Amino acid sequence: MLIAVALAALAADIVSKIIVVATLQDSEPIRLLGGLLTLRETRNSGAAFSIGTGYTIVFTLIAIGVVVAILRTARNLRSLPWAICLGLLLGGAVGNLIDRLLRAPAPLKGHVVDWIQVPNFPVFNLADSSIVCGGVLAVLLAARGLQIDGTRLPGKDEQDAGEPEGPEPRPGESEPGGEAGPDPAGEHEPANHEPANHGPANHEPANHGPGHEPEQPGTGEAPATAPEEKA
Repeated sequence: MLIAVALAALAADIVSKIIVVATLQDSEPIRLLGGLLTLRETRNSGAAFSIGTGYTIVFTLIAIGVVVAILRTARNLRSLPWAICLGLLLGGAVGNLIDRLLRAPAPLKGHVVDWIQVPNFPVFNLADSSIVCGGVLAVLLAARGLQIDGTRLPGKDEQDAGEPEGPEPRPGESEPGGEAGPDPAGEHEPANHEPANHGPANHEPANHGPGHEPEQPGTGEAPATAPEEKA
């Protein structure tokens, strides 16, 4: 897909420049749509949209570096939108690079053919349009988090949704607005204060020897004393 888009953009740029040079060179501009679009042949020694005229060699080397970088990046390409994006950038860069290498006045110093003009805007060509469209698409893809290898970075909303709301409560601690959680260790179970059933007490009287009668249970009174014997 990258190669197909790049070849389509490059072919459209080369064919349009051949037609413009053959028909519009040394001719009057053609005005269309009431002056909204003007076709005129101009030569640009600078970058896209006539920026930086006089630095032709510098922009030629930059264009070569861009082409090499795109080809190296394409080895990790696994995304169709990024393939279209890089194809537009590659086709536009190669289209203007061919002009700089082959057109007058000299190799590496060739002037790019521009022929599209709209009101209040510099003259440009289809290669410039391809580069701009590829750049805008790259910004949109990066903003959506789509990577060249086909993966997607999580957005801020997805990251917030995946984060826990707060620290988990410790065992036995009550959660906010709810009941206390389970206590697996059983440390906070209430003590069982039911009285133990010991059965009836067995109060056997102590044996104090002969002549001592045991205390009658339940009466609470002392036993009567035997009368004294008369001499």
